[in-house]
Amino acid sequence: MSDTIQKYKDYVMTGFLKSVVPIVIDHASGATVTDVNGREYLDCFAGISVVNAGHCNPQVIAAAKKQMDKLVHCASYIYHVQPVADLAEKLAHIAPGGLSKTFFGNGGAEAIEGALKLARLYTGKHEFISLHASFHGRSWGALSITGNQGRKKRGGPYAPGIAFAPAPYVYRSQWPDDPEECGRQCAKAIDDVVRFATAGDVAAFIAEPVMGEGGILVPPGNYFKEVKKVLDQHGILFIADEVQSGFARTGKMFAIEYYGVEPDILVTAKGIADGFPLSAYTVRPEIAAAYKPGDHLSTFGGNPVSCAAALANIEFMEKENLPGRATELGNYAMGKLRDLQKQNPLIGEVRGLGLMIGVELIKDEKKTPGTAEAEAVRDSLLRQGVLVGVGGIYGNVVRFQPPLVISKEQLDRALAAFAAALSEVAQPVGA
Repeated sequence: MSDTIQKYKDYVMTGFLKSVVPIVIDHASGATVTDVNGREYLDCFAGISVVNAGHCNPQVIAAAKKQMDKLVHCASYIYHVQPVADLAEKLAHIAPGGLSKTFFGNGGAEAIEGALKLARLYTGKHEFISLHASFHGRSWGALSITGNQGRKKRGGPYAPGIAFAPAPYVYRSQWPDDPEECGRQCAKAIDDVVRFATAGDVAAFIAEPVMGEGGILVPPGNYFKEVKKVLDQHGILFIADEVQSGFARTGKMFAIEYYGVEPDILVTAKGIADGFPLSAYTVRPEIAAAYKPGDHLSTFGGNPVSCAAALANIEFMEKENLPGRATELGNYAMGKLRDLQKQNPLIGEVRGLGLMIGVELIKDEKKTPGTAEAEAVRDSLLRQGVLVGVGGIYGNVVRFQPPLVISKEQLDRALAAFAAALSEVAQPVGA
């Protein structure tokens, strides 16, 4: 057994996981990672949708190294630091809808918590509405607004004042063949939730434009427009959680751009700095003004090295048109997967935007979740040297979220390995 694996067993808390993948990563580049024995793996999960610009992107690494030689930490909310100012300016230029003031943190859950606090301070209201099947982080507040029991076991009771509305999960809705109707009905349900499941004191509605941990759930095209009508009627803010879907992952810089609405608060992390720890929430100036002295702070938030890396990361995305690349390769991959679906009854649905793709596996025509099958497919892919994720509320969705710099040849290799994995674990429907 590897010395590193043994040290994990002895000293690293991992009891919250079923298991840690039994490989020891030594180094990585682009869309590949290499273990300590020199075996290469094609990474189709990108560190949970983080290294969108590729592992160890030279432009990002160079910017971080240059900054490390100058300054690593000085408390960026006590003093003025250039990379923090430059990155905030850049986010103001690329964020939708006049969002121009940013607070920087370290991880997604921290940014979610800050966004919730700011929404309360600005509106003077105290309740929130979230969605079934949602995931917003592992901290107590973030779990409170997470609509997935599997992520919340043994941690409650959670925060009061939170109500949940049905997710626009078209495949398992009453309208699997009519996405627009699903969008209308799920939006209408939010109005019912406001009227019957809250005290009429709702500060904000929070949703992921593409629901990652929920199983790569892509809302119908009309959904957020219909939701925004409800929110505006009740004076409720819209928080877009783009922690997983942001930074070119879906074929737009931010996935909410597909839906023709503008959030009041945009939360980002993961892909923002290509692997360096950083998160942010970006708002309109009048919302930012709700913060008063003493209301908020983060010792490590806005780390100069992470901010320098993030700025280089965004510049690389723009220069290399990673959103366009994600769209092209995502459409190609989903086309291939849908062709495979015609031949394999294990595949219930292929869905996604850009290179944020989910393949939902089922056992039979009743759509019984293929949870064990998804895990077996992931294990088969690991043996073949391909890394993927598995998620969804039933644990039956194979997740393809590779670095956006992945080549078409590498993508073909991953798709061929997936087809082989399906063949290995497939059973006749109804057997």
